[in-house]
Amino acid sequence: MAKQTIDGTGTGRRARISPKFIWFFGSFGGILFGYDIGVMTGALPFIQDAWNLRNDAATLGWITSSVMFGAIFGGAAAGQLSDRLGRRRMILASAVVFVVGSVLSGFSPHDGSFFLIAVRCLLGLAVGAASALVPAYMSEMAPARLRGRLSGINQTMIVSGMLLSYIVDFLLKNLPGDTAWRLMLGLAAVPAAVLFLGVLRLPESPRFLVRTGRSDEARQVLGLIRPDDAVDTELAEVEKTLAAEENAASSSGWASLFRGKYRYLVIAGVGVAAFQQFQGANAIFYYIPLIVEQASGKAATSALMWPIIQGVILVVGSLVFIAIAERFNRRTLLTVGGTVMGLSFIAPAIINALLPGASPMLIVVFLSLYVALYSFTWAPLTWVIVGEIFPLAVRGRGSGLASSFNWIGSFLVGLLFPIMTASMPQGVVFAIFGVICLLGVVFVRRCVPETRGHTLEEIEAQNTR
Repeated sequence: MAKQTIDGTGTGRRARISPKFIWFFGSFGGILFGYDIGVMTGALPFIQDAWNLRNDAATLGWITSSVMFGAIFGGAAAGQLSDRLGRRRMILASAVVFVVGSVLSGFSPHDGSFFLIAVRCLLGLAVGAASALVPAYMSEMAPARLRGRLSGINQTMIVSGMLLSYIVDFLLKNLPGDTAWRLMLGLAAVPAAVLFLGVLRLPESPRFLVRTGRSDEARQVLGLIRPDDAVDTELAEVEKTLAAEENAASSSGWASLFRGKYRYLVIAGVGVAAFQQFQGANAIFYYIPLIVEQASGKAATSALMWPIIQGVILVVGSLVFIAIAERFNRRTLLTVGGTVMGLSFIAPAIINALLPGASPMLIVVFLSLYVALYSFTWAPLTWVIVGEIFPLAVRGRGSGLASSFNWIGSFLVGLLFPIMTASMPQGVVFAIFGVICLLGVVFVRRCVPETRGHTLEEIEAQNTR
């Protein structure tokens, strides 16, 4: 017999709902995140030609990175609002904003660079909100033994959204005039509408329900996603942690994130989120057709198969992570991944210095190796750690701040990469990112505690004494 629980409205009405449904739509926001990361990869070469932007690296950078600029603020605002209104309501709001922004993007006026930049900033509010809310929601819904694996579903959704956008770009590339890129951007409204309809049936996070005085509803939600004999124990742990935190004056505002016992965990979570982007992954995802064009001399609009190759690597890597998430420590995977990623970026510059006649496409091969390691280490684990590491009293604000720093890095990489490659060789640019990858490894070894296999309350108790 199917279990019954309250629906997501908090009214107490009972409705049948499967845990698998919760895991799927709880992470479906990653589809939006991924689609918008990927779609501009294919659309940009067409916009570049249609609007005569080939020699305007700054405008190209702004069109690409404007989503990330909006996401800086969307992540921070959503994190704080979710502490007041709930994770579920904020995910619904982000889906609505995403539908509106996607449709407006598709109807951008000709030579409308400023209009498209403004609309993509609006889209960024929704993307940033999803990037902050989905990890927090999934970590609060998942049991400790499955939290890494279920949070990894978010990464699978993100990269699946990217691959979907790459395939759509490839299929639409031969349409006449401006039709291709307009449809590429506008079709993002479809997964946003699916997300909205799915989340309407999701329950609210039990930890949020306890925090807002609805323990009976929290017990019903836990009864859906935990064994019967574990419900009361976990509910008691959450209530105990919350009671202690409500008495702490430090839980009243943003300043509390860097006070006393929270500072160490906040620095760790925010630092991992920032390093993930400053390592340069999105330079590949946003600009791979232009990278191939510079390496091979072929037009970027004819290189749209390369994003699909990268997308397939990302999806396979995300599935590998789901399989190994609970078999290896978080810090071990980040260390191995970051080391190989850094060397993959640095190797082409060394080879070109020693062998000036080496094929310029060599850099694309090493970028594929980078993507492979990134796909099952830093890409998913960043959001697993962000969802795990912040104490309950500051979890919404903490995940929002981490998301904002992540988007600051993404914004700067997206904005500056075309400018940097216009002024220096691509190999040098990627070598710089390689050094940042290695610095990220040092940060993990020195500043990030291990969280695998611990409940959220245990992580908080062990690291905030």
